[in-house]
Amino acid sequence: MTVEGGVQYSKIAEIKGPLVIVDDVENAAFDELVEIETNEGERRLGKVLEVGNGKAIVQVFEGTTGLSIAGTNAKFVGKVMEMPVSKEVLGRVFDGLGRPKDGLPDPIADKFVDINGEPMNPEQREYPKDFIQTGVSVIDGLMTLVRGQKLPIFSGSGMSHNLLAAQIARQASVVGTQDDFAVVFAAIGVQYSEAEYFRRSLEESGALKRSVLFLNTADDPAIERIITPRVALTVAEYLAFDLGMHVLVVITDMTNYAEALR
Repeated sequence: MTVEGGVQYSKIAEIKGPLVIVDDVENAAFDELVEIETNEGERRLGKVLEVGNGKAIVQVFEGTTGLSIAGTNAKFVGKVMEMPVSKEVLGRVFDGLGRPKDGLPDPIADKFVDINGEPMNPEQREYPKDFIQTGVSVIDGLMTLVRGQKLPIFSGSGMSHNLLAAQIARQASVVGTQDDFAVVFAAIGVQYSEAEYFRRSLEESGALKRSVLFLNTADDPAIERIITPRVALTVAEYLAFDLGMHVLVVITDMTNYAEALR
């Protein structure tokens, strides 16, 4: 993810946990994207949590390990975090912040979309009626999923809910239509072995060609778990509203997202 433009500040007042406090900041805004640069040239992304009295509190997505007050610069880019989107995101694997994780370059973007999105008026939504076949008989027969509907899946500790999520992503289809169908799969706070299972499962079944995979692992910073579903839904809305595709979004595990909000 490339960050261009902005105003750079070098007066770092304090580094505490995942937070960097910058002094003498002017015209910063809540949720503004910030690029942190170390004296070794390493760049990390963050966002503004609070502004006041000439100070800005920045939460760094990748954490502050290795940062020092001396030699660290903060560049306020003047915009919120945006996700580059195009049809080229299909078949790709990204990390929780939307950066390529498959060794390929950034997809060429048709446009950049604010990941915070806009709320949808529920009265303007079409009545859910198109059957989504998951290939799981108990869901298709007893808890039928239809397009435009949310279906939560609750699981006890240690149960194989991730296997079920991957199975749905591999097998799902919209019955009775020839329109393009895509799956956006977001894994939040999962173990590395689980992330590799999701990737391998979609690749070996051929389902990755129609999918976009976001992988946030347990050793990634907690703040990234809050960003991941926003990035995933931004891509899903682009595929659905701009490209006219049917899109199924699968997010696991929402418990990790809720814990990150704490």
